[in-house]
Amino acid sequence: MSAQQSLDVDRPLPLSQFPVLDTGSLEEARDAVTRVYLPHELTAPRDRLSMTLNAVTDRHFTFGYLTYQTSAELNMPPTETCYHINLTIRGTTDADRSDGDRARTAADRSGVVLSPKQRNTVRWSPDAEQLILKIPRTSLESHLGDLLGRPVGEVVDFDFGLDLTTPTGQSLLNSAKFLAQELNRPGGLAEMPLAREQLEAFVMTQLLHAGRHQFTDELNAPAESVKYGRLAPVVAYMEEHADEPLSPQELARVGCMSVRTLHVSFQKTFGESPMSYLRRIRLDHVRAELLRSDPNQVRVIDVAMKWGFFHQSRFAQQYKERFGELPSATLRR
Repeated sequence: MSAQQSLDVDRPLPLSQFPVLDTGSLEEARDAVTRVYLPHELTAPRDRLSMTLNAVTDRHFTFGYLTYQTSAELNMPPTETCYHINLTIRGTTDADRSDGDRARTAADRSGVVLSPKQRNTVRWSPDAEQLILKIPRTSLESHLGDLLGRPVGEVVDFDFGLDLTTPTGQSLLNSAKFLAQELNRPGGLAEMPLAREQLEAFVMTQLLHAGRHQFTDELNAPAESVKYGRLAPVVAYMEEHADEPLSPQELARVGCMSVRTLHVSFQKTFGESPMSYLRRIRLDHVRAELLRSDPNQVRVIDVAMKWGFFHQSRFAQQYKERFGELPSATLRR
């Protein structure tokens, strides 16, 4: 029986649109996980397993689903260049690392963060299933630097165990599951690079808040707001580049401030987030273009997508809320 058949036949597996391997061979399983994640030693009772690996790599990280359907044990050297985050969604695992720390994970309640500096061993229960993030140090540490408003040039020393029952832990787990669901859905985030990148950035933010590390207190400290004069270059940049895939991280760098300061300052000055402010700018551009366009030669969907609106029903609702009419009515004027 294959790994897919041994699981619930009516339950779609996470990231099934991105299959890597479905095998009963221990050697094939080890080679696939090594290729996607990291070198390791893999053992299983009588060398038998029923493994499924689905995974996809994008700009910020590799995101995958893994199960062995047996009591597998993985011994892994220090990852050196990446953080690995194991979010257990079924079954349990027991993990220890070279500094003597130990952690136990349970479905939807806990996970572990494999440090770039530690050797790790993880023992899987036969029913264990995990969502696994592989985040390069450059991605996570640069993202943390954007949140703090200063460069981060050292390993983020996460606690080994990751509590997924806290509000931040639940947000991390839910955002990871939502990303997996959307990547699997036809017409979902897999076909929307801008939205996908923003959700990946959100997952990294939630990880940095959910895990305990040496930057936690600084990250949780209240951010100070700045006056409008400091925001003026950001607003001007939004206007000039509204048709480009802007992110909070990029806007914060334009304003020479942290992402947290950017958010606090926009809320205090304009009563909304920077991305909400940017959406209003883009809606204004859409309306101006529709008003000067020939309805026989221009489609609303093309104008909307030009200005970064990829979900048509949501765009139409936002447009009507702002202007009191549907975009199609504006085009027919």
